[in-house]
Amino acid sequence: MSQHAAQPELLMPQAVLHRSAEHLAEKYAGVFSAQTVERMVFESYAALRRTAKIHTHLPSLATRFAGERLTALAQAEGAVPKDVPEVLFVCVRNSGRSQMAAALLAHHGAGRVHVRSAGSAPAATIHPVVVEAMAEIGLNLGGEYPKPLTDDVVAAADVVITMGCGDACAVYPGKRYLDWSLLDPNDESLETVRAVRDDIDTRVQALLAELDTVSA
Repeated sequence: MSQHAAQPELLMPQAVLHRSAEHLAEKYAGVFSAQTVERMVFESYAALRRTAKIHTHLPSLATRFAGERLTALAQAEGAVPKDVPEVLFVCVRNSGRSQMAAALLAHHGAGRVHVRSAGSAPAATIHPVVVEAMAEIGLNLGGEYPKPLTDDVVAAADVVITMGCGDACAVYPGKRYLDWSLLDPNDESLETVRAVRDDIDTRVQALLAELDTVSA
């Protein structure tokens, strides 16, 4: 019997997650064992389910989250090379500031940097006003979702930027840590969220310029 069978069947779609784990195991063959991949998939599902309000697409999101974590873990262990700098944005809910920062850096970086985001206490969804403010400048957050902060993504990062999450982020030697003091856009007006977005955009472009200089 699977080690995950103790989980209520209605709460954890075993068969779907097992199939997802099998597919991911093929992708990471030679890097991680099938057991490690399966554990990551089920752990990722359980982590996302704690805050999810709608569970319809949760298995697919969990598979995506597990894949991101496995890649981060492989990078941290040196099993997968890093072609570009890795930047991690962390805020409390991962529903506003860190999502905007990640989208803006990925947009401006255009492949010159890889970006992740996470939350110390992730929300169920990205704040609708944040989605609206980003859509105004042509950046679609529709495919994004709040993710819990995990040690693997911190370990893989070259630069970790926190935004009001206190000491929730693990500290690893050799990382560059920055703290951006930014207003939490939760429950703020669209006008206020636009100002936060523009502030983040200025900071992101300055960070990118520094990373480009280092990489040159």
